[in-house]
Amino acid sequence: MASSLKNLSDFGNMEIPNGSDMKIGIVVAQWNKEITDALFQGAKQTLLKHEVKEDNIISISVPGTFELTLGAQNLLEYTDVDAVIVLGCVIQGDTRHFDFICQSVTQGVTDLNIKYNQPVIFGVLTTNNLEQAQERCGGKLGNKGDEAAVTAIQMVYTQKQLRDNYLENFPID
Repeated sequence: MASSLKNLSDFGNMEIPNGSDMKIGIVVAQWNKEITDALFQGAKQTLLKHEVKEDNIISISVPGTFELTLGAQNLLEYTDVDAVIVLGCVIQGDTRHFDFICQSVTQGVTDLNIKYNQPVIFGVLTTNNLEQAQERCGGKLGNKGDEAAVTAIQMVYTQKQLRDNYLENFPID
């Protein structure tokens, strides 16, 4: 497993853009609240560290991971966010419920990225047990919330760069 080889909060020499002109939405699932609250704190602190203004971080909560997609869509439709981070945790149980939820939210996030042409960042833990989730929300493997926040900043920056360069090189008449 890739994350066992790397701390999710260690970005090495990666250059992370300044987020001071970005507005980021975060949707947090209430299910597995201990885990998702830690993911949220990691994401928020990382956004602030990279100079996203606290007033430009809009967060909402939804009942569970399945509802993350609609929560993200609502932020995209009713606010002026540049990106949305979805944070949730699905832990494998005895039934196929895990598979259905994971597949649905993954496809939902992919569809939102395409439909809105705005970054929707997948920060959902899909683990075999609670211990694995704890390791990934601030434990020995770092915090997936940190990774999601950095990804959001990088994707907003990349999209703005492409837009600016395209318009500069190919002006609209």
